[in-house]
Amino acid sequence: MNYIGSKFKLTSFLQKNIETVLRESNAKPLKDSVFCDMFAGTSVVGKLFKNKVKQVISNDREYYSFVLSQNYIGNNEPLERSGELMEILNDSQQTPPQKGRIYTHYALGGGSGRQYFSDENAMKIDAIRTKIEDWKAANCIKDNGYYFLLASLLESADKVANTASVYGAFLKTLKKSATKPIVLEPAFFEYSKNQHVVFNEDSNQLIQEVEGDILYLDPPYNAREYGANYHILNTIALYDDFTPRGKTGLREYEKSNWCKKAKVANELETLIRNANFEWIFLSYNNEGLLGLEQIRAIFERYGIYQLKSQKYQRFKADSNRTHKQDSTIEYLHILHK
Repeated sequence: MNYIGSKFKLTSFLQKNIETVLRESNAKPLKDSVFCDMFAGTSVVGKLFKNKVKQVISNDREYYSFVLSQNYIGNNEPLERSGELMEILNDSQQTPPQKGRIYTHYALGGGSGRQYFSDENAMKIDAIRTKIEDWKAANCIKDNGYYFLLASLLESADKVANTASVYGAFLKTLKKSATKPIVLEPAFFEYSKNQHVVFNEDSNQLIQEVEGDILYLDPPYNAREYGANYHILNTIALYDDFTPRGKTGLREYEKSNWCKKAKVANELETLIRNANFEWIFLSYNNEGLLGLEQIRAIFERYGIYQLKSQKYQRFKADSNRTHKQDSTIEYLHILHK
């Protein structure tokens, strides 16, 4: 999934530095450590450490992220009948297209004036989403199968979305990838012998309830709200009744203090102060609301501070846009609390 702030291109940088810092400090071995990914997003970092640590605690306030983490982090064993169920959902005779919530609110045929999906793909998404929920209600699938199928739908729907990667707006005409029929593809996950846990809570509430060895933080960097930029994914995941607002069909969402310049420093310090973790690693780039020295000052109040950095290609929501800079600097702030 093309995702703002994704650490997919930075996994080697993160893994190398986290493992090096811990090894050089004679810290508890990773295999015996509890690792908390407090802002999980698409679970890239959680997946990276899932089979390297004793337990992953995964959290994100956005529900679509919770669904992805329940699959990629929470699921540990092979699923019963997964192939058969995927075939049923992909078969238009067994799962005929229907005019549901996505078609009504986010395809031109529904009369909303919005075109996040082609009419055909919107109806197929509605049909698949409805059948998954029906199977769950009838106890035909367990929770692990439910989240696997739902995560598969989110990933597959994203591939045919008629947007410039984020869902803050739709394109006026269908782009080439949006004209292709949606195919439900499996959201494969790694098996694990350990039990991991997944939460869907506010970070500063959850930090008071969990403890462990390593806390990894990848909060929003700027004023872009994930609840707005990925509202369609939340709508598919929740599939609830609500009234879309405005031209883009936004759903109500709670604005984050991490996206407010006047409040983000206090939000970070509160989290650090309440964290019952020995090691804290914070990913933050050079274009964020918080400056380098602000973060350093906060971290140094609670322990020994280090900083690592790497230049990398920035996220582009629109591949046709040009930027004054093609790269940005990712900082890894490190605290031995």
